[in-house]
Amino acid sequence: MTTIQPRLTQVFRFVRCNYADGMAELAYAFDQGEEMVERIRFPDAPPLPAERRQAFDAALKLLHLVAGVSYYKAGVPPRIEVEPLDGQTADLCEALYLHGLAEFAYRNGLDLRGRIAFPRSAPLRSEAPLVRKAPVLDLPERTLIPIGGGKDSLVAVEAIKAIGGEATAVWIGNSPLIAACAERTGLPTLNIQRELSPVLFELNRLGAWNGHIPVTAVNSAILAVAAILYGYDSIAFANERSASAATLEYEGQQVNHQWSKGFAFEAMLSEWLHSHVAADLDYCSLLRPYSELAITRAFARLTPYFDAFSSCNRNFRILGPRPVDRWCGQCPKCHFVFLALAPFLPKPRLLSIFGRNLLDDESQAAGFDALLEYQDHKPFECVGEGAEARAAMHALSQRPEWQEDALVARFIREILPQLDPAQLALEPWLEPSAEHRVPARLRSALEALG
Repeated sequence: MTTIQPRLTQVFRFVRCNYADGMAELAYAFDQGEEMVERIRFPDAPPLPAERRQAFDAALKLLHLVAGVSYYKAGVPPRIEVEPLDGQTADLCEALYLHGLAEFAYRNGLDLRGRIAFPRSAPLRSEAPLVRKAPVLDLPERTLIPIGGGKDSLVAVEAIKAIGGEATAVWIGNSPLIAACAERTGLPTLNIQRELSPVLFELNRLGAWNGHIPVTAVNSAILAVAAILYGYDSIAFANERSASAATLEYEGQQVNHQWSKGFAFEAMLSEWLHSHVAADLDYCSLLRPYSELAITRAFARLTPYFDAFSSCNRNFRILGPRPVDRWCGQCPKCHFVFLALAPFLPKPRLLSIFGRNLLDDESQAAGFDALLEYQDHKPFECVGEGAEARAAMHALSQRPEWQEDALVARFIREILPQLDPAQLALEPWLEPSAEHRVPARLRSALEALG
């Protein structure tokens, strides 16, 4: 039983990482305190081919560094102790810990700028910077698609299926709802287990700092290890372009709840994998060119998933036959998905998915106001931009079947007169952006999303 006072610690140590028989162990410690050991289990893990050993070790080292964010934030000590890193690795880690913990820092009144520094190895003396490039491993042409139980990953699945791509639906953890969605895809499935150190929960009891961590980054690092272990040449997340938009700005720093889903992190990790792990291991978001509204429009065509999916963070672990079992109807995710689907589905069909009409409930006004960025900032949640929400609400305000619902009528009466009509069109949100890192092999899947 630890007696350490986490907020008084001086050093966060990366102690060791190892892998054997399908299980990775990642060990950390504060000062000279008790080890915190996280375990990640890869089911039915095959023997690792000798030609992939170096790549696997590099991916495992990255996972150790990235997963450490869950433990570092318990104490936020002034010093990080780890074997010195090359510049690109240190840059990636420092960006992840600073920006990925920005919401955590904001909510706890902390300023992490200038505090997070990973030890760096001395640069090699040469006239030009050394450009690393990992070897080509001839990884099998197949894709890991992370499933989260929500609409976005299911859109990505169907886009890759549409081009005949070989893929596996993968998820981390024990959610029965996610398992049911993965099974509904018809793809082969892979369920990886992550077990946090029990010491972390003891530190929380002793007053550790707590809050949001960049879990998508941790999952990405786990999947990089899985790609080398099982043999996949691509990892295709379903993060939209809206994920790159900050939630708010605080004392000169952008605070983005979805930073590790954004394009900046995607680019940094993709380039790191190409230089340190395998030149033919691609990491991307298949949906990066698209807004949330464009993705929602694509999902509105995927009727077989309507009774299985849920984006609700409160109810997503519950698997039940009724909509109320999958949608709490109160959280920002429920509000946003309802609003984003409304322009693209017949009203009765939408109400059957949620089991109620969220826009005809005056008690939900504050939640929708936050989505619209009306008298509030965007919620700390994985939701679209305020301008997207305003465009969707404006579209509903033009349709007779929605105009009398309480919150649409309120929008027409109170909010719409304050908005610029030129900024409310839905159509521009449905056009793709050119910014993405989708590899050539999967690029035709983008056409299936049009």
